[in-house]
Amino acid sequence: METRKDYISLNGVERVSLLLLALGEEQVQRIFEHLDESEIREIAVTMTNLGKVSSNVVEVMFSDFVDQLSTTGALIGTPESTKRLLTKALPQEKVAQIMEEISGPAGRTMWDKLSNINEELLANYLKNEYPQTISVVLTRIRPEHAARVMTLLPDSLVMEVIMRMLKMESVRREILDDIERTLRVEFMSNISKASKRDSYELVAEIFNFLDRQTEAKMIGNLEESSPDDAERIKNLMFTFDDMLKLDSQGIQAVVRVIDKTKLALALKGANDAIKEKFFSNMSERAGKLMREDMQSMGMVRVKDVDEAQNYIVITTKDLANRGEIVIRKGGDAEDALIG
Repeated sequence: METRKDYISLNGVERVSLLLLALGEEQVQRIFEHLDESEIREIAVTMTNLGKVSSNVVEVMFSDFVDQLSTTGALIGTPESTKRLLTKALPQEKVAQIMEEISGPAGRTMWDKLSNINEELLANYLKNEYPQTISVVLTRIRPEHAARVMTLLPDSLVMEVIMRMLKMESVRREILDDIERTLRVEFMSNISKASKRDSYELVAEIFNFLDRQTEAKMIGNLEESSPDDAERIKNLMFTFDDMLKLDSQGIQAVVRVIDKTKLALALKGANDAIKEKFFSNMSERAGKLMREDMQSMGMVRVKDVDEAQNYIVITTKDLANRGEIVIRKGGDAEDALIG
C-alpha cells in the first residue's frame, strides 16, 4: 500500500521524468525529438530534483514491463544523469544553456533569474550597456527589482532609459533572444564568482543574531586565538550602538516601521547618545509619549532589552538591504535589571 501511495503522489512531470530515466538513451533521444524546448526544460528541472525513487514504485508505474525493470533497482535523478541524457538529444550549446538555468539563480527563465540577482551586481553590469538594452531588461524583470536597480544607475543614464521604456513597442523575438544570449554568456556565467559572500561578512552576519552574552564570549575566544580575525569581524558587525551612524533620514525611517513598545524597551537600556539620536528625530509629542512609556516599565531585564535592540537592528538591516536607508559601517548578565 505504501508503494502505491508513493506512486500516486508523483505528478505527471515526475512520472515522465522517471520514465525517461528508466529508458535507454536512444529511446530518450527519440522522445525528446517530439518535445518543444519548454517541455524539455521542465522535464530536465524535474529530473534533477527527483532524487531517489524506490524500485517498487518503478515497478508499479511500469507494470507492463516488470520483467525488464525489476533488475533496474532504484533510480536516481541527478544533474549528471540529466546532462548525459540531454546530450544525446540536443546540441551541446543547448544542453549547457538548460543545465545553467537549472543550477543558476532561482527562476525558470532568464528574466526570472535576473529578478533574483543582487541589484548592485545587475546595475554594475547594465550601466555599461546601451540604454535600449537596459530598458528591455528593466521591463522584463519584476517591477520592484527594476526599481532597486534603477536607483543604482547614473541619473543621466536613468532618464534616457526611462524615455526608451516609455516609447518602447513590442520587442522582436530575435532581439530578445540576442539579449538573453548576451546576458547568459557575459553575465550569468560569471555571477557565481561575482556574488560569492565574503566569509568574514558571513560570520559577522551570524554574530549579529547572537545574544549579547554569547556574542561577547565568542568574540573573546576569537580574540585570544586570532586577534586580527576578531578585529575584522567586529568592524563588519552592525549592533544597536551603530544606530548612531545612521543619518536623521535613516533613523526616521526606522522609527516609522518598528514596534513602538519594543523601541521603548530598547531605549530603556541604551546610552544617552542613542536615546538622544532617536528622540531628536521624533516629534515633541511622540518623544514625550516614548519617555512616559519607558518610565512606566519600571525595572526590565537585560535579556528583554537585548531582544528588543536586536529586533531593531534586524529591522534596520532589512531596510538597508531594500535600499530604503544607508548604513555607514566602521558590545551582562542575562537576568540583570535596568532601572
